[in-house]
Amino acid sequence: MMQSIEHAAGSIKRVVAFRLKPGMDVLKGIEEICKAENIKNGVILSGIGSLDGAAFCNPVPLKDKKAGYGYGEPTILYGPIELTAAAGMICHDDDGNLLLHVHMSMSDQHGTGHGGHLIEGTKVLLTTDMVIAELDGLVMGRRFDEELGVPLFAPKQK
Repeated sequence: MMQSIEHAAGSIKRVVAFRLKPGMDVLKGIEEICKAENIKNGVILSGIGSLDGAAFCNPVPLKDKKAGYGYGEPTILYGPIELTAAAGMICHDDDGNLLLHVHMSMSDQHGTGHGGHLIEGTKVLLTTDMVIAELDGLVMGRRFDEELGVPLFAPKQK
């Protein structure tokens, strides 16, 4: 039996491009732009640049979680890091609170690849250049899933 796929359709309303400057926290910078531009439904189209270290999480087995998995302790990288790609969703909860879900791919000074769920503490080294799109006609929601015990993407038509 096939499960139904939760989905909604819409269009790109507008695109916002921005540059984060040295020392800025990447996640906080994205949030600041979304608030300034009043974007609650969107996607990250592109994100590249250089980082002064990085902080991210990846899923690990967690016996105390209903699903058996969750984000583990943060991975912290030090030194110069190349941000090769950032992707993510600009969502909000039922109360309208902004919720960012951002993943990134990066490489260290030796070309070793890393990646995961972006958390606060990732700072810009020289520049981080991003382009985000505001979406129209759908709601990019996130809500707590009781069955799995984690917040999940919950798109719906506007």
